[in-house]
Amino acid sequence: MSARKIRSEVENSEVDMTPMLDIVFILLIFFIVTTSFVKEEGIMVNRPKINKPQSQSAPAMVLRISDSGMVTFNGKPVDIERVPARIENFIAKNDSSSAIVIPNYNTRHEDVVAVIDKVREFEHLTISIGK
Repeated sequence: MSARKIRSEVENSEVDMTPMLDIVFILLIFFIVTTSFVKEEGIMVNRPKINKPQSQSAPAMVLRISDSGMVTFNGKPVDIERVPARIENFIAKNDSSSAIVIPNYNTRHEDVVAVIDKVREFEHLTISIGK
C-alpha cells in the first residue's frame, strides 16, 4: 500500500465512542448506588452573648471532667447521676443561671455529652464549655 492510501484511511476512520460512554455511565451508576450518605450528628452549644452583662453576685456552677471521666461540681467529686441533685441544691441556695463545663483535654466525648445532658435538664441554665 502506498503512504497516501494509508494516510487517507487513517483520516477517514472513526472510533465508535458508544461503548466507552456505556462503561462510564455504568461506573457512575455503580458509584452512586454504592455510596452511603451519612448525616453526622452533633450537639448544639449555646455560646454566651457578648453584649449580655452578667451579674457578678451570681456564682456559676463549674463542672470539671477528668480524663478518666470523674466529675467534680465546684471542686467536690460527684457521681454523674447525682449532678441534677447538686444543681438543684446549688440553685436553691444561689441565684445562678449559668453552668460551665470544663473537660480535660483527654476526656472521652461520651462523658462530656453525658454531663451536658444532665445540665440541660434545667432549661433556664446557660451552658458554657471552657478549656
